[in-house]
Amino acid sequence: MTRAFMIQGTGSDVGKSLVVAGLCRAFAKRGLVVRPFKPQNMSNNAAVTADGGEIGRAQALQARAAGVAPSVHMNPVLLKPQSETGSQIVVQGRMVGQAGAREYQAWKPRLLASVLESFSHLKGEADLVIVEGAGSASEVNLRRGDIANMGFARASGTPVILLGDIDRGGVIASLVGTKAVIDADDAAMIRGFLVNRFRGDPSLFADGMDIVARATGWPSFGLIPHFPQAARLPAEDVLGLTGSQARSGRCKIAVPVLPRIANFDDLDPLRAEPGVSVVLVHPGAPIPAEADLVLLPGSKTTIDDLLFLQAQGWDIDIRAHVRRGGRVLGLCGGYQMLGRRIDDPHGIEGSPRSVPGLGLLDIETVMTPLKRLAAVTGTSLPDDVPFSGYEMHVGETTGPDIARPLIRLADGRKDGAISADGLVCGTYIHGLFADDRQRGAWLARLGTTASGASYEAGIETVLDQLAAHMERYVDCDRLLALG
Repeated sequence: MTRAFMIQGTGSDVGKSLVVAGLCRAFAKRGLVVRPFKPQNMSNNAAVTADGGEIGRAQALQARAAGVAPSVHMNPVLLKPQSETGSQIVVQGRMVGQAGAREYQAWKPRLLASVLESFSHLKGEADLVIVEGAGSASEVNLRRGDIANMGFARASGTPVILLGDIDRGGVIASLVGTKAVIDADDAAMIRGFLVNRFRGDPSLFADGMDIVARATGWPSFGLIPHFPQAARLPAEDVLGLTGSQARSGRCKIAVPVLPRIANFDDLDPLRAEPGVSVVLVHPGAPIPAEADLVLLPGSKTTIDDLLFLQAQGWDIDIRAHVRRGGRVLGLCGGYQMLGRRIDDPHGIEGSPRSVPGLGLLDIETVMTPLKRLAAVTGTSLPDDVPFSGYEMHVGETTGPDIARPLIRLADGRKDGAISADGLVCGTYIHGLFADDRQRGAWLARLGTTASGASYEAGIETVLDQLAAHMERYVDCDRLLALG
């Protein structure tokens, strides 16, 4: 029989995704066929799957850790926030609608069938399924109809390990408090606990582990030290975008941080380059005049983020940057913003409307219901440098500047646009900089040299180190016996 266990957290950002990724790689290295699973995720950082859908970026990384291609069944419900209170709903890889936070509560009971179907699918092809919860296991106000934590665990009969983060403070209270607030049947699903991100001498927290065990009746499965190499792995949550590197790289790339920034892991390979300083420009700060490149990232709500950009005065900074001979690159939503106009006649992003763009490319974009989701290969123009990446967007872009495309795809299609002076360009393709060839070519255009390190090989090395970290500090044998 296929075994399964679930890692739930005392709160958001306690390291669930990282721990699951490490365990996926650890058990895969033991020779097991492993699949990651997250019933419900909320993220605008998504990945294209081999079966033509989209899932949260963390589940794609976990699939990679397990040595398998990502599948829509690994994250059957994905919520992509479009506002403070509403999200686009993606079920088994495809968008099925939009809902506000309160309205979504009525969706959850009927989504449970899709969640259990996907879980069953994965169990049918694996020796072990490692499940990741969402948010906090103690959100008892949202327990009714829950499909992300205890609701799923109870419906599927999956045993749970509760993960706390000592780095956030109050880990004893958060673990013991979870036992205090959840009902007895939910508490019975929890077979033990883990404490994550410990720093210092572990013997100093031995009493703390004993206190939690005595107060809850749950045994410890391990005290996991801080794993600093995690910073080199793609982050799923925008909280991972924390500041700029302190290094003074020869090349400075400025990135306005938009409220609904999406697929921001496009930045990770650039941030890993020692000769590059990626400056994350937060609200209230100007775009630095000395930037070599202004990079406009993807967005889940392009029009709202464009209006936000203009309200910050960043449009003025970008135009001044171009007048000084600086370069601008727009990726996906950022590409759409560079045009003369964005029309949303169907209300794809909210109410139907039409807004002027930055006017730096002679293009216009119309938002359409059809969403392109595909892995792609091709070459960049005019330098003919190969790449592999992916498409994930809505909208059709037309206009004179597309006669100077940035990308030629392997299927013969052209993508993107370049301004007449060559300073401004954009493309719908994500993942360009993860390709060492493309990253090297772009940095050469900006007058610097890439390190020569393989970004993808670096990710594999960190995943192997993470697996060893889990094997050393987590009782993996007892975890395996849970299922």
